[in-house]
Amino acid sequence: MIWRREDAEPEHAEAPRVPAPPERKDKDMAENDEVTIVGTGARLEGNVISAGNLRIDGQVKGQINADGDVVLSPQSQVEADIRSQNVSVAGRFKGNILVKGKAHLARGGRIDGNITSKTLVVEEGGIFHGQSNMDAGAGSGSPSTQAAQQSSGAAAKEGEEKKPDQVKV
Repeated sequence: MIWRREDAEPEHAEAPRVPAPPERKDKDMAENDEVTIVGTGARLEGNVISAGNLRIDGQVKGQINADGDVVLSPQSQVEADIRSQNVSVAGRFKGNILVKGKAHLARGGRIDGNITSKTLVVEEGGIFHGQSNMDAGAGSGSPSTQAAQQSSGAAAKEGEEKKPDQVKV
């Protein structure tokens, strides 16, 4: 016996209705713990903007702005400036980090650059080469942050040049 679709369904049958997915707004994305992932084989150059959390397994060069947290996995290679809520670095990072909360350098991770955060955690085996500024007003661009950075630059020995990669808020 051969079964035919026309025989099984009456001609006047209505197709089932599938409700449309609800519209998503950028502010909802961060609240829903959505994560944008840059995969292992991916290489991005330019500005990366995420309304939620961002995980990088590949290579990124440019600027990273996230409303949520940024996680750099052990195989990541990033050369950028990061602005986010929190950041965790387990791979190789070169640039400046400006976070409102915690900056975390995991075992095996490397940061070459400056960090401005409320809290800094460096695990044993993590390599940090740069300056850190832990300030309760981190990420807000407060005058106290700017003053602290200017005074740290003025504290350099005479005759030494000021490094051009200092964090400016």
